[in-house]
Amino acid sequence: MTSWLRWGLACTPLVLAGCALTPPPARVDTPTATVWHAPLPHGGAVDGLAAWWARWNDPLLVDLIERSQALSPTVAQAASRLAQARAAQQTARAALGPTLDGQASATRGFSEQLARVATTAQAGVQAGWEIDLWGGNTAAARAAGERLAGAQAQWHEARVSVAAEVALQYRGWRSCLQQLDVAERDAASRAETARLSDASERAGFTPPATAALARASAAEGRARAVQQRMQCEVDLKSLVALTGMEEPALRERAATAPPLPPESLMGLASLPAQVLAQRPDVYSAERDVAAASADVGTAQAQRYPRLSLQGSVGVGSVRVGGGSTEATTWSIGPLALQLPLFDGGRRAAQVDAAQARYDEAAALYRARVRQAVGEVEQALVRLQATAERRASADAAAQGYQTSLQATEARWRAGLASQVELEDARRTALAAQSALVALQLERESAWIALYRAAGGGWEPPAGAAQTAQTRTP
Repeated sequence: MTSWLRWGLACTPLVLAGCALTPPPARVDTPTATVWHAPLPHGGAVDGLAAWWARWNDPLLVDLIERSQALSPTVAQAASRLAQARAAQQTARAALGPTLDGQASATRGFSEQLARVATTAQAGVQAGWEIDLWGGNTAAARAAGERLAGAQAQWHEARVSVAAEVALQYRGWRSCLQQLDVAERDAASRAETARLSDASERAGFTPPATAALARASAAEGRARAVQQRMQCEVDLKSLVALTGMEEPALRERAATAPPLPPESLMGLASLPAQVLAQRPDVYSAERDVAAASADVGTAQAQRYPRLSLQGSVGVGSVRVGGGSTEATTWSIGPLALQLPLFDGGRRAAQVDAAQARYDEAAALYRARVRQAVGEVEQALVRLQATAERRASADAAAQGYQTSLQATEARWRAGLASQVELEDARRTALAAQSALVALQLERESAWIALYRAAGGGWEPPAGAAQTAQTRTP
């Protein structure tokens, strides 16, 4: 009977080896459009995004982005998670192999067997190995590797996000300075008009009400310029806080206005799948699905028997008086088989929980893909709209400025009233401000497209091909 029991226990792993883990698929299909439905800003070429910020022809912007990425807590947090994921992968890989521990001890005392005082010393090495019968540990290592790849992509995503934030803040400050220049020139023009009106009133050629209107307009211009200056100072303080650059140095380097960025800063491939493949957040979400699939396999493996093997090698010595005795020992075993019999449904619940996490990761991945396509499409629409409005805005600003100059000449000749002059001035100011705002809107759309297209991050080889294969 003992012999049959021994053979039964030895053959149990072979019988159960027919059971295979059945985790859900590591990849899920996400139907996306085969082409973009918004106009593409190719500009005659399709360029990469790796050195995209250098194409703005503004070295200060590049420096500010590098500074902000070095100081950003978001990037630091992503780097910390990357280090943790790397450590978790090392831990999971270590579980696949045997463990080896060394120990040593020494004692001195009275030995009853020898009836004398003796010194005993021993040292040894103990080894243990859990045989991965069902691939549970392999699945855990695979999940850790997927999470490490996702953490690397998230680190890149954090850098892209910080770069976009700094660029928006910097270009907003530059635009504010342009608006301030318009406001100050307008305030100076209004002040000159008020001076001439006061002189004409004293000479008896201008009614007091008209002169009062000119002074009120000058006061309004000064107030608008002060308000605009305050907004520019606030934007500057925010930029200093983001980048850590000293404010005097930033002011000095920003004294020279950079040239406007090119009209076409980048192009997009015709297939959305190629853009989705270079989005670090989409890539990370895809890795989360694969990791969750492996977690299901790990949870399933916990429901099956576990086989482990241990062994040890040691040496020892006993010294009594002037003599000593040495011995070497070794052992292999025990070969232990652990059979899960009853756990109240705990292991089954763990499988259900892992499956639920997988379903959640798959849903989040599909949502991230749809969001990515939507963000690219929206940025393309904004770029196209700003391009179409630019010619009209230029023509409007130039026309209103010409009208203001003509009205001012007529006013000086006494052929136009003060009210007509101020109406023409306000219209011209609004057109110039709208032109500056449109330029900022276009730059913001370029930055949004840069971020939506992955920000120059390049996934591992094969990721783009995989994404294109999944696209119908």
